[in-house]
Amino acid sequence: MALVPYTENSLPALSKLHNSSAQFHFANHNLSLAQDWKKLGVAAVVWDAAVVMCMYLELGQVELKGKVAIELGAGTGLVGIVAALLGAKVTITDREPALEFLAANVKANVPQGSVAAVSELTWGEALERYPAGGFDLVLGADIVYLEDTFVPLLDTMQHLCSDTAAVLLACKIRYERDTNFLGMLRQRFRVEEVYYESERDIHIYKAVKLPSRRDL
Repeated sequence: MALVPYTENSLPALSKLHNSSAQFHFANHNLSLAQDWKKLGVAAVVWDAAVVMCMYLELGQVELKGKVAIELGAGTGLVGIVAALLGAKVTITDREPALEFLAANVKANVPQGSVAAVSELTWGEALERYPAGGFDLVLGADIVYLEDTFVPLLDTMQHLCSDTAAVLLACKIRYERDTNFLGMLRQRFRVEEVYYESERDIHIYKAVKLPSRRDL
């Protein structure tokens, strides 16, 4: 969501973020994703939350074949790419400045036969471009970090989800604001933690829309 260029950081833990590409093996495919930290910052590197989300999707706990899915704040597109390889029909989204970079990664890693489209989506804006309730699965990895985006993000999730859809969020709980977001999420969705990867300290939460008052 935030396109924030960063200066070079010498910390070893962050050095992988400055590599021009990152390699993975998911869904029986070798994937190579371009990274461009200097140009696009956080939007153009693979974060641990995306890797853990892909690990979770591979476990088969969520049915993906034939499902209509959308990834929010996709960045490099890893999660959406893996969802497509596992059989979902995926729309992979980010803000306009990241789209050319994102589209190149998707084109390079999604073979014919898998369905993955790249589309611009700024949370809370022009949502009529996307069908209300048109998605079975909404995916987001490490997209909860800017408080100003919390309400637009929640509005976007609520607009996109069908009544039976699931939201899957992979998060590292770093600050109080992250916990606050989960509280806001619980006001609109039924939320449960479905996976925790201790080595990377990544939580995956599943959220399902609460029934509207008129449905009660």
